[in-house]
Amino acid sequence: MRTNLIYLKVMVLAALFILMGTFTASAHCDSYDGPTVKDALKALETNNVNLVLKWITKEQEPEIISLFNKTYSLRNGDKEVYSIVETHFLETLVRLHRETEGAPYTGLKPAGTTKPIIQLSDRALVDHDIDGLLVKLNNHVDKVLRAKYDRVAELSKVKDDSPDKGREYVEAYVDYTHTLEAIHDIADQGSGHNAHKH
Repeated sequence: MRTNLIYLKVMVLAALFILMGTFTASAHCDSYDGPTVKDALKALETNNVNLVLKWITKEQEPEIISLFNKTYSLRNGDKEVYSIVETHFLETLVRLHRETEGAPYTGLKPAGTTKPIIQLSDRALVDHDIDGLLVKLNNHVDKVLRAKYDRVAELSKVKDDSPDKGREYVEAYVDYTHTLEAIHDIADQGSGHNAHKH
């Protein structure tokens, strides 16, 4: 039982590394799929600015509250004008939120552009179903790691045939070992151990 739990933890950490990559600031908070925009739209529907304040700092609140009030006051007016003002409010909120993350604002992304793993993680929270998420995550990690291993194993058969074949092998080997090393380091950090450096 304990072995299965350890395996599960390692696979989840591996999944995070593989699926999220190097954690570039490309999270879905700047997408219509994301919780920031969803909260903003709900706030405008219910006239409750408090729903969006969690996405920004206290210092940013005056700008957002003022803009929210102006936007909401136009809600029942000209639909075309409101659409423009609403978009401006959403863009401002997301831009300010991105600032809190130290990330650049590159515009609102349309619905459907969020990475599948993020959609699955959000769905798990809504459905209260981490088990379903872990199964999908672990299956993906297993597939990725096996593919990297199989490539190295296949190329190892011809690595000494020519410099080009050797370089192809080295590239695959480095990718494979660096992936595993990164997973190992993440697992060690997660368990409170210092990662062993070679």
